[in-house]
Amino acid sequence: QYDILFTNQMAVSPLKYSTKTQFCLELFAVCARIKKKGVLVSNRHGSKFWKAFSEVITMADMFAPLVAQLKANPKTIVFTEGNDPRILEAASKLLAEGVLKVVMVGNEAECKAAAAAGNFDISAAEIIDPENYAGFDEMVSTMVELRKGKQSAEECTALLKKSNYFGTMLVKMGKADCLLGGATYSTADTIRPALQLVKTKKGAHLVSSCFILDRDCGEEGLKRIAMGDCAVNIDYTDTVDKATGEVKISAASKLAEVAVETARTAKLFGIDPKVAVLSFSTKGSGKGGTVALSHDATIKAQAMDPELAVDGELQFDAAVAPEVAQVKCKGSKVAGQANTFIFPCIEAGNIGYKIAQRLGGYAAYGPILQGLNAPINDLSRGCNADEVYKMSLITACQS
Repeated sequence: QYDILFTNQMAVSPLKYSTKTQFCLELFAVCARIKKKGVLVSNRHGSKFWKAFSEVITMADMFAPLVAQLKANPKTIVFTEGNDPRILEAASKLLAEGVLKVVMVGNEAECKAAAAAGNFDISAAEIIDPENYAGFDEMVSTMVELRKGKQSAEECTALLKKSNYFGTMLVKMGKADCLLGGATYSTADTIRPALQLVKTKKGAHLVSSCFILDRDCGEEGLKRIAMGDCAVNIDYTDTVDKATGEVKISAASKLAEVAVETARTAKLFGIDPKVAVLSFSTKGSGKGGTVALSHDATIKAQAMDPELAVDGELQFDAAVAPEVAQVKCKGSKVAGQANTFIFPCIEAGNIGYKIAQRLGGYAAYGPILQGLNAPINDLSRGCNADEVYKMSLITACQS
């Protein structure tokens, strides 16, 4: 959509570059050299308008800043399905660009044969086979200790022969910074070993997820939003002590945690989070269902992070439309301008992000897992190589 971007008396044209990432990295370098914070954009109709440099970069490719960040501070990522053609294609691209160090889990001969069949160069990757890994016995001992009697050495040995457990333990033991898996197995099979071995970070009571969505709105600029939880938590219920009946963790506390974590993830992608905890009710206009949950979660989220701009419970129109917000919740610092949306159950979240993606023209990236001690993310089994590549960048930037 944009032909030329002018920085001082220098012109950078997207037409000169074969990929958006190459173009954005060159623009990044130009702006850094001349110490400019913005650029003058000329569109095909000849009109010019000023944009902040960060917005221009993300307008063309939201992943360019991630690439630049990772080149400056390389990370090591584990792929648990080392012989999958989609993983191999993404890994070859990451290695060719010098963005990440790559560890592939799998049989070395099978991985190399699959790479050769697809003409993918993974010669710079480390391939580790659980069947002949030199540190396997140490890995078993560590897992037995982590499981604290819940699983025997024999059971841990059997689990660590599986790529999802083996890859997760590589992260736990510091052999890698992050992990991406799930191209051939379920979300539960990604999260289960993460919860057992890497565990939730201090203060977290659950693992959740969010999606980052963006859309280029032309001269109106980039629209980027976050939505959570759309993939992990089915609903939110109180955690109750079975012996005493005491509520240990309330449902509202769990949803509030999702709100705070989603806001933190949003910041990684340049979003200044304005968080709307959604419902079919706005400020008590409706009763029943999840209204009380969303209302109480808003209060708890504000207590967890007093600096966070959060409001609820809000209907979606009140959250995004200023004219509706003026009628339904005048004076709110979030209503009418929300960009981070928290859903009260997975049905609403999953349907909501897919409506934005399929009817709203948003590109959706995720699910991005939150609340773990290390970045571990899940792929859709229907993913393609480009999605693997992009989720690799996101996962590594979380570390």
